Amino acid sequence: MDVRRSDSGTLQISADAVAKIAQLAALEVDGVADMAGTAPAPRRLGGVPHPQKPVSVEMQDGVAQLRVSILAAYGSKIMQVCEHVQENVKHTVQNMTGITVSRVDVTMAGLAAAKD
Repeated sequence: MDVRRSDSGTLQISADAVAKIAQLAALEVDGVADMAGTAPAPRRLGGVPHPQKPVSVEMQDGVAQLRVSILAAYGSKIMQVCEHVQENVKHTVQNMTGITVSRVDVTMAGLAAAKD
């Protein structure tokens, strides 16, 4: 969580908020059909579901590192899509939050039918 202090108090942006911004930014990219991990997760030993998040955020010294998992649209140029996701996520998170993003790791976890 990014915390900034001002004369009026503290300002905080949660990691969950950063993850949501990154998710929406990834979905803006042509060729991204959906986010990976949004379907119900399989159960692990003991019958407890193991949630999978499509975006994870790691904050260290006010700098964010993001991991984004996407489903690419069938027929898209996957490497180009992943590069555009990296660029759009980094740009959007930095512009909306003021948090420096040091890296965006993108995993293309599967294919999905192209959006109409």
